[in-house]
Amino acid sequence: MIERTEPKLMAGNSNMPLAKAIARRMSLHRGMSVSPVEARVERFNDSEVFVEVYENVRGEDMFIIQSTSKPANDHLMELLIIADALKRSSAARITAVIPYFGYARQDRRTKARTPITAKLVANMITQAGIERILTMDLHAAQIQGFFDIPVDNLYAAPVFALDVAHHFKDRMSDLVVVSPDVGGVARARELAKRIGCTLAIVDKRREKPGEIAEMTVIGEVTGKVCIIVDDICDTAGTLCKAAEVLIEAGATEVHSYITHGVLSGPAVERVSKSVMKSLVITDSIAPTEAVRDAPNIRIVPTAPIFAQGILNTWKGTSVSSLFDTETLHPIYEGLYGF
Repeated sequence: MIERTEPKLMAGNSNMPLAKAIARRMSLHRGMSVSPVEARVERFNDSEVFVEVYENVRGEDMFIIQSTSKPANDHLMELLIIADALKRSSAARITAVIPYFGYARQDRRTKARTPITAKLVANMITQAGIERILTMDLHAAQIQGFFDIPVDNLYAAPVFALDVAHHFKDRMSDLVVVSPDVGGVARARELAKRIGCTLAIVDKRREKPGEIAEMTVIGEVTGKVCIIVDDICDTAGTLCKAAEVLIEAGATEVHSYITHGVLSGPAVERVSKSVMKSLVITDSIAPTEAVRDAPNIRIVPTAPIFAQGILNTWKGTSVSSLFDTETLHPIYEGLYGF
C-alpha cells in the first residue's frame, strides 16, 4: 500500500465556498498548500450526475465535503457517486464530511405507513463505501445509531458560546437562553451552561400540522435579552412567532442562534421584518444572496472546526476535544481576537 502523507479533500457542488475555506484553514495548520482534488462533478442533459477524478487517489485518506442541502436529492446523489468513484480508484479510506445532514427530520415513524428516511439514507451512504461520517448538530442524536460506521457529530454550541461571549460581553448577566420547543431543551441547556445563564422554554401547541395554535413562555424573561437556540430554521414561522411571544412576555431583545439556515420560501423576508435583533447561522448550508444581504442575519464560519476535525480524524486523535469551548479559542482567535 502507498504510504499516506497528507489528507486529501474532494468537494461536491453543495457548498464549494465552505470546502475552499476548510482547505485554507488546513493549509494554515499544515504549513503547506491544501486544496480539493481536481475533479469534475457535472450533470448530463437528463440531470444524471457524472464524476471524474483527475488526480491519483490510490491509498489516500479521502474526505468528501458535501452537505445534503437543497436540492437534497441531487446533492445526496453527488455524495454517493463521488464515494463510488473514489472507492473504485482504490482510495484507502473515505470519510464523508456532511456539515448539514439532510433527511434528518424523518428519523422516526410519526404515523402509520410513513418511512424512516434518515435510516434509508444512512444505509445508502454506508453501501457507497463511506467508512466514517463527520457532521454537525444532527437533528436527532439517535441518527448516529442508524449508521454501522463511526459517526462524529460536532456541536455548534461551543462556537456559539464564543460568539455570544464576544458580542454580549457587557450584558452577560442579562442573558437567558430560550428553547423554541420542548424537544430542543437539551440543546438550549447546553449553551446556557456554557455561557452561565438561565434557561426558558417556549411551549407550542398545534391544532394541526403547520399551524401554531398557542405559545406559552415557561421561565422568567422579563427585562432579559433572550437567545433562542435551535438546530434548523426552515421557513422561520415558528422562530419569528416565538420572538414575538418573548417580547410580549417582557423581553427587551431577542436574538437567535441556529446551526443550519435552511431558510426556504418566505424565511428571509420573515426574519428581516421580525422583532428579532439578529439571526446568527453557520455556513453549513451555502447562504443565498438574499441571506447574505439580509441586514439582521449574520453567518458564523464552521471551516475552523471542520478543518480541525478532519485533521484529528486523519491523525487518529480525539475529535471530542472539539466539544470544549476552551479548545476552540485558538482555532477561532482570528475571528474573536482571543
